[in-house]
Amino acid sequence: MQKTADDTGFTSFYLDHQPWLIGWLARRMNSRIDAADLAQDTFVSVWTTTPSHPLERIVEPRAYLATIARRILINLRRRQSLEKAYVEALAHLPEAFAISPEERTVLLQTLQQIDDLLARLPGRVREAFLLSQLEGLTYADIAARFGSSERTIKRYMAQAMIHCLEHID
Repeated sequence: MQKTADDTGFTSFYLDHQPWLIGWLARRMNSRIDAADLAQDTFVSVWTTTPSHPLERIVEPRAYLATIARRILINLRRRQSLEKAYVEALAHLPEAFAISPEERTVLLQTLQQIDDLLARLPGRVREAFLLSQLEGLTYADIAARFGSSERTIKRYMAQAMIHCLEHID
């Protein structure tokens, strides 16, 4: 049987909390329109997790919604920051290297996928991987920066590479 909003009490949950969530987000985003979009994304997330987390068990619904919305907002801001950095980097390229809007879209989507993939790594592992791959630091340099052994850095790098290989489409 397919789930409907009324089966889970989702409709009343949405109606009770949607105006509050939009207001809460609008204060953080300075845009009621963007807040409404993000609130919608938040409720979609709640809807998709309802089978494993029944709404009736939520003791503090506003705190629950705020936590989910905050995570979505952080991801949105991280994606916007990544796009901004990419656009700025493109602006410094000679015109001969200019790319089409379609290529730009594909590249931005790819960067977002890479960012999402790396975000799932533990902090030190991700940092070691980025220092090695982006800054060209040796394992010994990274170990010195972390105050750990080169063997630990090799383990971090192996963990990062395995993670990336397991999640490549």
